Amino acid sequence: MKNFKGFTLIELLVGISIVGILAAIAVPSYSGFVFSGELKTAQSDAKALALQFENRYQRALSYPTVTAATVLTTTFSGWAPASKKFTFSAVGTSTGYTITGAGSGSGYSGCKIVLKEDGICTISGCSKGNGSC
Repeated sequence: MKNFKGFTLIELLVGISIVGILAAIAVPSYSGFVFSGELKTAQSDAKALALQFENRYQRALSYPTVTAATVLTTTFSGWAPASKKFTFSAVGTSTGYTITGAGSGSGYSGCKIVLKEDGICTISGCSKGNGSC
């Protein structure tokens, strides 16, 4: 009898099934980490924008007047959002402001971050991570 070198079909199927099981466990976990990281990035963008409002308040003793249609990156040249999944808008009067980050795209649609001048930050409509910032 000749001695053949190589894998049998059974050994190959066992190896493929082990890789499949590991992938089935790893992919959902990884996507959860990606979602959590993007949400934290959006929270830090909202807080950085709030610091821009507070900086203006310290200098002028009133918040800048901003409408939801105002382009925030031109109003606050020192602020640029790092999150690519959230779009930010703000409404500001001389006595306060409300910053809103709306999620868009797969998994982020309906997700909303709201931060007010009193520091209260809420997250709603997300598949994970609802509550306070």
